[in-house]
Amino acid sequence: MDKRFWICGFTIAATALALAFVVHGVLLRADYQALAHMFRPQADANARIGWILAAYASLGLAMTWLYRWLPPPARSKRWHGARFGLAIALVSFLPWHLLAYAGQPFPLSLALRQIGLDTIAMLLLGLLLAWLQPHRRGLAPAPD
Repeated sequence: MDKRFWICGFTIAATALALAFVVHGVLLRADYQALAHMFRPQADANARIGWILAAYASLGLAMTWLYRWLPPPARSKRWHGARFGLAIALVSFLPWHLLAYAGQPFPLSLALRQIGLDTIAMLLLGLLLAWLQPHRRGLAPAPD
């Protein structure tokens, strides 16, 4: 794991955390407030912020690690990154939200919005990974 891996991994983690705040803290906030009885009290949730940070660090580092295993794109970096982001969404957020819907009394409309918004976030993270090019070993820009 070289310096570029760590920079890309933590950049993805920080961006994923910011996107999650926009999706879940802003766009879906009213939905969650209507279901407040199903969640921890705010003070209790705030006391567990370290677990949230660990989860997003894991996401960013794992996405970077997996992306580095892929062969570098032959043509469009953008589509390569977007397809990777979609694949990550299909193996993570889609099944997670469907399982949460099946196991908890969430409205289907909320689960569908979570899936849609989190899939968009994963597409954006895939595009960011493609732009960061974690395949490169140095920090200097790659020649075009």
